[in-house]
This record gives sequence, structure tokens and C-alpha cells, in this order.
Amino acid sequence: MALDASLASWLTLGQIPGLGNEGLRRLLQTFGSPEAVLLASTSSLSRIVKPAVAQAIAQGVDDETHLVTEAWLSDPLNHILTIADAAYPQALLNIPDPPFLLFVKGRVELLNLPALAIVGSRNATPQGLRNAEAFAQSASESGLCIVSGMAQGIDAAAHLGGLRGRGSSIAIVGTGLDKVYPSANRELAHQLALNGVIVSEFPLGTPPLPANFPRRNRIISGLSLGCLVVEASLQSGSLITARMALEQGRDVFAIPGSIHSPQSKGCHALIKQGAKLVESAQDILEELSVDLDSFAAAQPSAPEHALFAHLSFDPTDLDTLSQRSGLTIASLSAILLQLELEGSIATLPGGLYQRIV
Repeated sequence: MALDASLASWLTLGQIPGLGNEGLRRLLQTFGSPEAVLLASTSSLSRIVKPAVAQAIAQGVDDETHLVTEAWLSDPLNHILTIADAAYPQALLNIPDPPFLLFVKGRVELLNLPALAIVGSRNATPQGLRNAEAFAQSASESGLCIVSGMAQGIDAAAHLGGLRGRGSSIAIVGTGLDKVYPSANRELAHQLALNGVIVSEFPLGTPPLPANFPRRNRIISGLSLGCLVVEASLQSGSLITARMALEQGRDVFAIPGSIHSPQSKGCHALIKQGAKLVESAQDILEELSVDLDSFAAAQPSAPEHALFAHLSFDPTDLDTLSQRSGLTIASLSAILLQLELEGSIATLPGGLYQRIV
């Protein structure tokens, strides 16, 4: 799809080196819109931002950058939201530093559902992984969308549990959405793109830079009503997310563990500081004041909503669907079986599938 002038202006400003959210905020307050910022003189811009940044704004970005974005947007699963869009997650408008642009892959409507962040160690124990998945599935079945960072360990387990419930799952990542990091989570990323949603504030092509991950953590906590820490050492990045949640006025929950386990010390420290000790997902649901049933009505099932972007009314074989969606044959077979039982698709001779609704 071709970029309209407004979105092209937002994208240009979002890729100016050294500008940042605070500088962009000041420019928008002064000039009123991204288009007006780009039309401003270098001298006018220099009164608001550093001269080098003003010069970069005046130069703009090369056409190739926008062409890459246009090609990415040709996939029906891909979207870009600006802070001025109606579909932009309202919860992020209430945090101190909301991202002005969000790159989104998957079910955009999930971004405005009530959500619970679940975070924890990349080097989780087997029990920690089981706890993360079980808590996430229970909360998702109750109607909460599960938010995490798509890292290995607790994050990945939380996403898997969330995808099994009606609330589904949101992954906030620290790279451009044309990259999957870590690569070990590639299959998980495909499932999230089809049945949940993946979000980044970073432009396409952005590599996994260390400085990006603390920034993505404020979005994980900001999207959520509360943040559950499952396992964390005292040096865990999950504690950064928990601190941001507190600063944003969100509830923080922690699962206790053995006093001898290094992976429990972060959770115990949070509990000492006032985090709520929880032993079940019900403990969390009782603390959060939200009518989950009011959000459940009219929400399409995750497989129906997402896979239909790749499954038309023309008969299609499994290999073609796998190429289009990026899912493995095993994952596709499970989704297609569910859709067939719902009466949404038909199985044809020769291993072909056809949408019928």
C-alpha cells in the first residue's frame, strides 16, 4: 500500500537520528503536526532541538526507507499506528513517555483489551516455566490479554499460555518487526502474528540493540493493568519492568519460591517492597478491578481472525498455507481442525482447504 502524506511524515520523524520522543513532543507542540515540522526552516527547528537534529530533519530520509515500509504494509497482518490514531492503545496514553509510532503485526484490536504483563527470567526453572504458562492460560481464559517481551524462558511460556485462552497474547519486542529475536522463538512469533499480536516502536531493520530492551519494558507495563513477575534474580531485567509498572501506577504481583533459589530472590525482594504475593491467577483477578465479560463479546476467535488473511475461498494446500503464514504443518493442522469443527472451513479431496464463511 502507498503511504499517505501524514503517515509518511510520522515515519520520517520517527527515523531522525537523535530526535527521540521528548524532542518530537516539543516539535509537535510548537508546529502542530508532523507535516508542519518537516516544512519548518532549519533555524526554526534549531530553537527547539539541537542543530544537528534540525539539519537531519531538513534532509529527511531517503525514498528507499519508505519503499521498504510500503512493501511491509502490503501484508494484511501488518499495520502502523500513530499516537493520533483511534486504534492506538489507550492505556499507553497515560504513561509518561508514550511511543509516537507503533509497528504492529497481527490482531490490532487486542491492544485495547484489559491486559496482564507476565515477565521473568530467561534462564527459568522447569517449575517457573510451568507456573508462567499456567498463570497466563488461566488469566487469558478469564479474558485478560497476556503481555510479555518474547524473550526465551518465562516470556515465551507466558505467550504460549496466553495464546491458549480467549484473551490471547501481545509481544512487545526490541527490534524491527522484520526481524525475529531471539531466532529460537521464530515459531512462537508466527503463532503470535496469526493468533495474537507483535508490537515494536522501532523502525523496520532495527537490530537487537541492548538499549532498546529497557525502552520496550515501559510498553509492556504500560499496556497492562498489572505486572506479574514469575521468577527473577536480583539482577533480572524483569525488575526494571516491575519498577516501571509501579511508576505508571500499575499493580505488581510476584510468585514466591524457595529461599535457596537465586531465581526467587528478585520476587522475594519485590514482595518485601510491597508487591502482592500470589499463589494462583485468581489472586490476581480479585485484585484487578475490570469487567472482563464486557470485553469478551464480539471478539473473534484467534485462528479465525488471523489465518483467514492467508486462507481464501479458493482451495489451498497445506504447503502453500505454511509458506504464506510461516507456521509449521503441525501448527496449521491444529488450527485448521478447530476451524473445521467450527464450520468455518471445509476439507476437500487432495488435502485442500477452503474457507466457507
